[in-house]
Amino acid sequence: MRGVSASLPVFPWDTLADVTATARAHPDGIVDLSVGTPVDPVAPVIRDALAAASSAPGYPTTAGTADLRESAVGALQRRYGIPGVAPSAVLPVIGTKELIAWLPTLLGLGADDLVVVPELAYPTYDVGARLAGAAVLAADSLTQVGPQTPALVYLNSPSNPTGRVLGVDHLRKVVGWARERGVIVASDECYLGLAWDAEPLSVLHPSVSDGDHTGLLAIHSLSKTSSLAGYRAGFVAGDPSLIAELLAVRKHAGMMVPTPVQAAMVAALNDDAHEKEQRERYARRRDALLPAIRAAGFTVDHSEAGLYLWATRDEPCRDTLAWLAERGILVAPGEFYGARGSRHVRIALTAIDERIAAAVQRLTS
Repeated sequence: MRGVSASLPVFPWDTLADVTATARAHPDGIVDLSVGTPVDPVAPVIRDALAAASSAPGYPTTAGTADLRESAVGALQRRYGIPGVAPSAVLPVIGTKELIAWLPTLLGLGADDLVVVPELAYPTYDVGARLAGAAVLAADSLTQVGPQTPALVYLNSPSNPTGRVLGVDHLRKVVGWARERGVIVASDECYLGLAWDAEPLSVLHPSVSDGDHTGLLAIHSLSKTSSLAGYRAGFVAGDPSLIAELLAVRKHAGMMVPTPVQAAMVAALNDDAHEKEQRERYARRRDALLPAIRAAGFTVDHSEAGLYLWATRDEPCRDTLAWLAERGILVAPGEFYGARGSRHVRIALTAIDERIAAAVQRLTS
């Protein structure tokens, strides 16, 4: 029998066993900057909310509680300047990777449909299209799409892996082009709250959408700004009719965020203090690591926002990977994210301060 996995690429992280072993052998231990997984404690206000809701014997609602939807609406307005989102246009998801992986399927896409993804991109965009049996085109400009009319276009700003921020003119052009053709735009905005050298905008922001969310979906995660990767907590907001369609299908599939996690999300979305504190942690780590990377002879491209430094020594990325592993530092090869990344590596800011300091010392000594 031919399984679904046969149509998927090799899981990229499985290819790092050799350099991982080299980095682990360093006398002072490994500094793992390869995966953007949070390392800082979950804020007490969130943990308390989770615990208080832990006695929840019944099934949760797929749509999410009214408190959760209203908290998401409030956070979108306070943090990102997005007014006018109705609570019914918000849908909680079991982590945004789950939503991205299944979005083409949930939207009913198939073999006759085309999904456009960025040329350097989070691999799950491609995986989700493959799971639905749809075709994939990697393109950063509308001219690359040509006369085809895709069913779905992904945006990712700030970008994973590059940290690139798309300007308002670019975003408006994509939205206008998509609306003329009836194309859905899904904007992965998981790093929107982590701006350093540029100010990213949501696709739902009035400067981009003119207040009209038709055909637009904004995907938001609490994994980065609230360190809730272990909670699998995210949501999607935007076009009410698209949200209603996703809700209808997810009800049938049993895609429900657990009740205690929903309560924890309410606490996280209502409390901006912990989110600011976490952002400041990442800023300190970036301020320490960025000059050390440059001092070691790297060029850092883009990286205006997000959790990563997109760096190159102008050599094949696997050679750079090995060079860093000899110094006990593990990073991700740029080729994971597309052919254009073959001479870059992605360096995450997600390590505790002591490990960041160790990396800085190894790079500058």
